[in-house]
Parts: sequence; C-alpha cells; structure tokens
Amino acid sequence: MNRNFILAASLFGIVAVGFGAFGAHGLKSVASEEVVSIFETGVRYQFYHVFALLATGILYSNGKEKFMKWSGIMFITGIFLFSGSLFVLTYVKMNNWTGFGWLGPLTPIGGTCLALGWSCLFTGIARGDLKR
Repeated sequence: MNRNFILAASLFGIVAVGFGAFGAHGLKSVASEEVVSIFETGVRYQFYHVFALLATGILYSNGKEKFMKWSGIMFITGIFLFSGSLFVLTYVKMNNWTGFGWLGPLTPIGGTCLALGWSCLFTGIARGDLKR
C-alpha cells in the first residue's frame, strides 16, 4: 500500500466532488454550453483517475514496485495537466482573456501521462511483482 497515493486520490476526489457540484449548479448559469462542457470533461477525467490512483495505492507493493510507483506519479501528473488545464481554460474562456495559447498543449500532455499511468499499472500487474 502507498499511503501518499491514497491520500492524493482522496484529495483529488474531494476537489472533483466540489468542482462537479459547482459545474452542475453554479457554472451553468454563467457560462456557455461549450465552456461547461470543457469543465465537465475535466471533472469527469479527474474522477476516473481518482479511482485509478486509489487502486494503484492499494496495489502498491511496499514501495518496491517501480511500475506501481510510476503509475501513481503519471496519474497525479496527468490529473494536474489534463484536468487542471481544462479548469484554467474554463476560467480563461469565461473571462474572454487572450494570450493563453500555451494551455493548449498541456491537455494532451496530461492525457499522455494518464495513458502512461494505465500502461505502468498494467505492466506492474502483468509482471506479477505484486505480493500475493
């Protein structure tokens, strides 16, 4: 078990619930459908990966399994980059700000990190390095 990954999953879960409620009740009254859709995508993917990070933390084998470690690191990085960039993009679009084109590449980089997290999780389990 990796306590830090489980704690991170818990915190990301709290944020996802709060952001989800905000998106459902507050954002829809002040933002366009496009902006709400961007925000909801960020929340949805954060929630999906909360469970992946939680599973990684539970399956982690006493800190000795490098693929589990990298899986958790990639999930955390991916959540920050993918969902985080979508949350910032939502704010930018709501305020009609310009000059934030650098946000665009963060989302696919975050998505790549999430996919790498799943790949590391698969590899760590498939190798059979976990304690039985």
